[in-house]
Amino acid sequence: MERQLKLTMAVPISTKSETKSQREIRLERLNRRRRRQRFLLGMVVVLAGVGVFLFQSSSSSAALPKPSLPNLADPANLAPAPENPAPFAGVNLVGAQSPTATLAPTDTPEELVAVQSDPTQAPQTLEAIPTQARLISYAEGAPILYYAQSGDSLGVLAVRFGVEAQDISSQEYLPAEGLIPEGQLLLIPNRLDETTSPLKLMPDSEVTNSPSSIDFDVAEFVRQAGGYLARYQESVYSFGMMSGAEIIEKVAREFSIHPRLLLALLEYESNWVYGGPQTKQQSVYPLGIVNEDSVGLYKQLEAAAGIIETGYYGWREGTMVVLEFPDKTETRLSAELNCGTVGLMHFFSKQKGFSAWAEALYGEKSFIWTYQNMFGDPWLRALEFEPLFTPDVQQPELQLPFSRGVIWSMTVGPHAAWGAADVRAALDFAPPSAETGCQTNWSWVNSVGSGLVVRSGNGTVVVDMDGDGYEQTGWNIIYLHVSSNQRVKPGTWVEAGDHIGHPSCEGGISTGTHLHIVRKYNGEWVPADGPLPFVMSGWRAKAGSAYLSGWLVRGDQVVRASVVGAANSHITLD
Repeated sequence: MERQLKLTMAVPISTKSETKSQREIRLERLNRRRRRQRFLLGMVVVLAGVGVFLFQSSSSSAALPKPSLPNLADPANLAPAPENPAPFAGVNLVGAQSPTATLAPTDTPEELVAVQSDPTQAPQTLEAIPTQARLISYAEGAPILYYAQSGDSLGVLAVRFGVEAQDISSQEYLPAEGLIPEGQLLLIPNRLDETTSPLKLMPDSEVTNSPSSIDFDVAEFVRQAGGYLARYQESVYSFGMMSGAEIIEKVAREFSIHPRLLLALLEYESNWVYGGPQTKQQSVYPLGIVNEDSVGLYKQLEAAAGIIETGYYGWREGTMVVLEFPDKTETRLSAELNCGTVGLMHFFSKQKGFSAWAEALYGEKSFIWTYQNMFGDPWLRALEFEPLFTPDVQQPELQLPFSRGVIWSMTVGPHAAWGAADVRAALDFAPPSAETGCQTNWSWVNSVGSGLVVRSGNGTVVVDMDGDGYEQTGWNIIYLHVSSNQRVKPGTWVEAGDHIGHPSCEGGISTGTHLHIVRKYNGEWVPADGPLPFVMSGWRAKAGSAYLSGWLVRGDQVVRASVVGAANSHITLD
């Protein structure tokens, strides 16, 4: 009875008025940014006019030395614009702001046609490449005015802009660690050469499985679309026969990637949503990932999710600043992009050469065109749900996932959260055992904090710490490789220290009995060593430079990750 009472009281009540208030706040924030940019642009024009006047005056008198013009920021850095009108006139080109205008679809979804291309094709002439795909250069010597985005941190921005952290300045307080407030104006030296366009293509909340996906009914959307996907079935491992919609939902849930994005990619690449595959390749490789290990819808979606999230979180963590195309050529990413856009750019760069990549992202019938015809303007929807991170976000207090006094080993430091998604968000721990490999172990995995068990099965337990029943909102803790024997059931409310289950090799790929533990916030995997570090019982995770390496640090105590469970990897709950 006591547990049931706690569950009832833990569920927050959201109201429509609160949602509306948040929307108004975000709109006001966008308007303030625009006014600030107009003011800065006006100052640049005025100062430039004064400079021209002084220059003309000096020209009329040879005896007077020529005055040096002030070192002004190029107005192009405030509002980058294409040489020709972009295919989406409603998209705001300012690098630091989210567009707010809506693109009205010009065709019905039934008329969408997938763009097929050969990654090895010869490059097109410059005139044939969409304007927004062409590389740009910042004004030489002029500093860059940059407005911080949700999730930005000082060290990562330094990597993106190719500068030292101490070179970045602001009139407001700039935290050396933690998150920078969204919209804060930063002055950054220009050390970049040519980069991609700073045009943002997709908001973060429409790429990760964020709160915006809660009311989206995948099965109903697929049914109404009436295409090949609505009739498709596939046998997926031990899950048996699954429908197309069920496969979309499974990948979206496990990888924490937005189902709308997966559906749009499927339609763009192979017409599966509204029509059907036109070629054998579209039937076998519906997302265009031609790999004999990725045959069929489920494996194609898994591979696509991994590629997208590697770009998304590589940008978040500062481990990816260039795109590499199939011909091994590379292009530097604009430092003003957002994670969602980089995730898409990375996906298409792995399948297509530069010219086909440009068409896919910026062409007349681009992926963005397909997405907006299917789901409307994602930027308008993002106003209700972003920012996903604010500077006041803090990890709840957590404890180590062991029983008191039992010695475990930290086997792997910060590493991939799920599958091929390359984000260093997870930690691995092995229980005490006299045997190696996948053996039955009766040590308990305990809850690191309180919350509602919203998922339990196939080796996975997910605890929703805000208790609203959604993995897409607030903090969630994911426990992987939890044995089916005595595993906690869905709907259970747990407190810190309550049993979750026993460690095993169930779920995913594992060569030995262990626990894989990772955090999510608002649907986004949270890096273990970053602005929101993974801290349990005072132990803070630190990532190593070598693969699978890392540490837990508490004061002057250090635990070093060891895949063989060396003595210096041992740790216990005090």
